[in-house]
Amino acid sequence: MINVDLVTAEAHDRKMTTSLRYAPTTRLESLWSDVGGSPTHLDRVTTGEPEPVLPSVFDVTGFAVDTVAVALLAVAELWATRTGGDMPTTAIDRRSASASFKSDALLRAVGWDLPPIWDPVAGDYRTADGWIRLHTNYPSHRRAALEVLGTPPIRDSVADAVRTWIGDDLESAVVNAGGCAATMRTQESWRAHPAGQATSNEHPIGVGEPVTIGGHVPDLATSPEARPLEGIRVLDLTRVIAGPVATRLLAGYGADVIRIDPPGFEEVGALLPDMTAGKRCVALDLTSTPDRDRFLELLADAHVVVGGLRPGALAALDLDVDSMRGINPSIITVSHDAYGWDGPWSQRRGFDSLVQMSTGIAATGMAEAGVEHPVPLPAQALDHGIGHLLAGATCRALVRLATTGCASDVRGSLVGAANAVIQAPTPGGLGHPAPLWTDRDTVEAQSAWGPLRRVPLAGHVNGHEPSWSIEAGPLSLHAATWS
Repeated sequence: MINVDLVTAEAHDRKMTTSLRYAPTTRLESLWSDVGGSPTHLDRVTTGEPEPVLPSVFDVTGFAVDTVAVALLAVAELWATRTGGDMPTTAIDRRSASASFKSDALLRAVGWDLPPIWDPVAGDYRTADGWIRLHTNYPSHRRAALEVLGTPPIRDSVADAVRTWIGDDLESAVVNAGGCAATMRTQESWRAHPAGQATSNEHPIGVGEPVTIGGHVPDLATSPEARPLEGIRVLDLTRVIAGPVATRLLAGYGADVIRIDPPGFEEVGALLPDMTAGKRCVALDLTSTPDRDRFLELLADAHVVVGGLRPGALAALDLDVDSMRGINPSIITVSHDAYGWDGPWSQRRGFDSLVQMSTGIAATGMAEAGVEHPVPLPAQALDHGIGHLLAGATCRALVRLATTGCASDVRGSLVGAANAVIQAPTPGGLGHPAPLWTDRDTVEAQSAWGPLRRVPLAGHVNGHEPSWSIEAGPLSLHAATWS
């Protein structure tokens, strides 16, 4: 094992580490502590003056900068650990970090058309007593909402039906039918709600206590000429934005990433040209014996598995943490969910826009703007923030594996990200002028669909330019094999 000075907690089980290793005074210090980072490394990053870029009732610009900083600090530390070199410095530009949080919105096809990012039914609707958001981007979720409402997929018909419902009743009915919905709550009503009470102290990210490995510990040492994650094999079982942001960043710094989806799975088409860059996309049916056996072969040779399914979904396939460690004792597991890991909503399906409605973010924006409709954050900031934090925590877990021979379990949650965002209000922030995004904020790239302009990975690790060796492409495109 590589011998460097690393601050770790005593191992006793797999509880998430939420106690702080030092007394942080800034959000960056707190987030870096949550992934187990040593405070001595914080002098390796510069983030510029705290000027806003994105107009918001909360400090979304600062959240973008801090989460990108955590990811890149961890990338730099991992490279130093694997090579025995000095830890590189990192620099975060506030505009580029903010642009990275809007990468899905700023993606531009050149000479071809992207599909719409939202299903026509998805969005905010007036109820009999307030507002509700229906998330219908996946066919099963759209079907559940329409069956509850008894309407065709016509927006005006949906709006008429929604107005006859009490918000909480409709939310429960849609969720119970297998769909996704969230009524708009204020911060005060969320704090009084059982789900809000259960997650009031939830952190955005947590790294579990060290897990002793029974058996061979992989040697992660590499040459100084190698990229920070070169040779690291990552299985990606994530969807939409948060998890794919994490694995895309890992791929950008050299990881071998295989994304796995069920055959025929319909991902949000507008996201694929952005979120599949650097990854091989494979179709495997984990309920089918031949495909499951192939997955287990991939798992046996992986270093990391990243999941974005609801808690318990992999366990239902006999792929819980213990089962995976029975096949690969050193595997690092990384997972995230929407509504936290405790409380009555821990199993609930959710997305960034729904968590913003539930936790009071959209209601606070509405009150600040003085309008009569929900006002969300200027980006899917919870998703992008958690994606960067998952990437940072993964790199720190790899540092732990290299230096102590112990595995780790990483957990993130969107409601934890909401907690962090809400703690930094910016009164009057909605009055800040929105940035005028130009071609200087994007770069030319190729994809399986055609040329495009995309937002590059944010920030800079000295001596390491991120790049992707595999162009973005559709699902089910590649063979199920490591490179």
